[in-house]
Amino acid sequence: MNGRRHPARLLALAIAAIAALGLSACGSDGGGDNPRTVTVVGSGKVTGTPDTLRADIGVEASGADVSSALNESSAQVAKVTDAVVAAGVERKDVQTQQVNLSPQYSNPAPGSSSQISGYQATNTIRVTIRDIAKASDVLAAAATAGGDNTRISNVSFAIDDDSELMKQAREAAFDDARSRAEQYASLAGDSLGKVQTITEQTSGQDQPAPLQRDSMAAAAPVPVEPGEQTLTFSVTVTYALS
Repeated sequence: MNGRRHPARLLALAIAAIAALGLSACGSDGGGDNPRTVTVVGSGKVTGTPDTLRADIGVEASGADVSSALNESSAQVAKVTDAVVAAGVERKDVQTQQVNLSPQYSNPAPGSSSQISGYQATNTIRVTIRDIAKASDVLAAAATAGGDNTRISNVSFAIDDDSELMKQAREAAFDDARSRAEQYASLAGDSLGKVQTITEQTSGQDQPAPLQRDSMAAAAPVPVEPGEQTLTFSVTVTYALS
């Protein structure tokens, strides 16, 4: 019987091993490295009146060659810049946004290829108007200075300093999150513990205005209505449960 073990002894060893595994499993109650938590999303909204308008104002010019097209567009955009500054925009709030130059082609005769007939240059500035009351006159002044080749686009309203509004929205979102977490803890028969993580997200600034035109030849005031803007703040909060 060398090298053999009695079947009863083998059975006893197996039972002992199973019992040890059972005790080890019972010692883990979900705590320690894996605390019980609840994660909720709270939201807060506040409204404010925009105090800033931004617009891209461009001037197109055509010429027989590159130099004449660029020179003409540069001269025209300089007039537009001077006009908006005279209408109340600070020069530091006028920034070159884009300069484009592209060839123009003639209509080819049947059987022949098209040829370059000239060039078109576009010079675009971004104007920030910090006094909404002046926005209408500023846009009209730009259109008058640039003439029929004026292009106005990407008009949008914004709140220049929204720090206080965002503080209010942040507080509202966090209160909403805590209220939701307390409800879930109560439904689960638990108590709400300390905050574990916070993740935030905001949106709502710099909304497009309903004004967007390709050209403006008249000097008549442009209707500008800022209305109200809604700033939305969302926060994801994880709480411990106890």
